[in-house]
Amino acid sequence: MTDKTHSAGILLLAAGNGLRFTAAGGKGNKLLAPYADASGQLRPLLALTLAQAAATGLPLHLVTRPQTEEIMALARQFAATVSVLASGGSGDSIAAGVQATANWRGWLIVPGDMAWLTTADYLQVAAALVDETSQARLMWQDIPGHPVGFGSAYFAALSALQGDQGARQLLSPQRLQRLPGHAGVIKDADLPRP
Repeated sequence: MTDKTHSAGILLLAAGNGLRFTAAGGKGNKLLAPYADASGQLRPLLALTLAQAAATGLPLHLVTRPQTEEIMALARQFAATVSVLASGGSGDSIAAGVQATANWRGWLIVPGDMAWLTTADYLQVAAALVDETSQARLMWQDIPGHPVGFGSAYFAALSALQGDQGARQLLSPQRLQRLPGHAGVIKDADLPRP
């Protein structure tokens, strides 16, 4: 059993506005849009992401916007802790989530719409965080994917992120472990289902 107070955890970013999704004709909150699970049953997109993340046994924290009761309820269903803020972008969301989980020994950062990540994907990145200065991310055909993992040495830098500047600027070509992934590590739901 994983010691949840001294392990890396999964930080799910669910505080975006979904502007590309709605601009492309999507209706409502992208994270609540129905998508088929492995058995073909339609479930909210975020529920698919949460199910794979929760199955790892790693600590799970979700950052979302105010007045998103359905999203907060889904997070609780999967035993995720929650931070709420009117985020100005992924930098704000990451900073809030990292500050709320200061006891973790690392963070696996992933947008909430990455429902095609598997439990094994999360565990592969977590296993690569062997010390406090580790960085790791999954790749598919040389395309950077998610999750992106950071060891605990990046607490201050992650906590200082702002606006729409995500954690990409903190990645070091010398430190970053590029791990083999599959097409799902780069697939998100910025566009409505065809």
